Amino acid sequence: MRLPFQLLLLAVIAACTQQALHAQDLAPRAYIITPIHWNAVTLTYSFSSGDITTNSAIPITNVTGTLHVPVLNCFHSLKFFGRSANILASLPYGVVHYQGMLEDNERKVYRSGLLDSSFRFSVNLKGGPAMSVKDYLAWKQKTILGVSLRVVAPTGQYDGTKLVNNGANRWAFKPEFGYSERWGHWVLDGYAAMWFFTTNHEFFSHNAFFPGNQTQSQKPIGSFEGHLSYGLKQQRLWFSLDGNFWYGGRTSRNGVENISTLQTSSRIGATASIPLSTHQSLKFSYSDGAYVRFGGNYQNVSVAWQYSWVGRPN
Repeated sequence: MRLPFQLLLLAVIAACTQQALHAQDLAPRAYIITPIHWNAVTLTYSFSSGDITTNSAIPITNVTGTLHVPVLNCFHSLKFFGRSANILASLPYGVVHYQGMLEDNERKVYRSGLLDSSFRFSVNLKGGPAMSVKDYLAWKQKTILGVSLRVVAPTGQYDGTKLVNNGANRWAFKPEFGYSERWGHWVLDGYAAMWFFTTNHEFFSHNAFFPGNQTQSQKPIGSFEGHLSYGLKQQRLWFSLDGNFWYGGRTSRNGVENISTLQTSSRIGATASIPLSTHQSLKFSYSDGAYVRFGGNYQNVSVAWQYSWVGRPN
């Protein structure tokens, strides 16, 4: 059955939505350690707006998107076999608007609801044993090596009869290797990672177009991320130049691969973290697409408020 224009538009948006929300992360200083029992609650608001590049996968032009994403993050550091480790849990909410044109016909899509939650466990391999606050204050960073695993759970709002959803109805896993080196006030970070995805077994199913079940799968995405930052005031005030690159992620429907959905993209940006008090800080970031072969070419602005403290749970 030939899909009408609105479904073609929805199809390309569906392929780009989860990429925009998860694959374009820029997180400077992600492997710099903290003393054990260090806790933080962070409220982040992220605004993204821009074009969606379809790579001629469908005959649609002027596809644009706007995303409003508030996120609640909870962080806790701990001791793991004598090494510094931490756990990060993130609960995002998304309000998204999309539109596109085929000749003189315009269609719009709006979604609002919970996005998929994510959980990250990170452990230091070299350069940072688990330390108390007293030991941490006397410690000087040199070379840090660490690994992490991020898991994205299918907890977002999802309706299998629709093409565009805030949730992906699948699990995603991101193992990562991290490097951080300090020279005085300067810190260089580099991360290499790979995204793996399970299959969505209820993709655009049980509706007027496809009364049965459909599946959607996606090949792994490899990514690299780099940051160069400069810190002052015991590194609590710092500024960073950020960049990343990712490749892969072709999608398949019912086992048939769409070669036009290969992602070869990168982003560049900047981040500033400003302390407000002993326990509070603000972080501002901006990023833009440097090269996008398929997917969202967004400008992104975000602001985050963080409250942190040291204390063992009762």
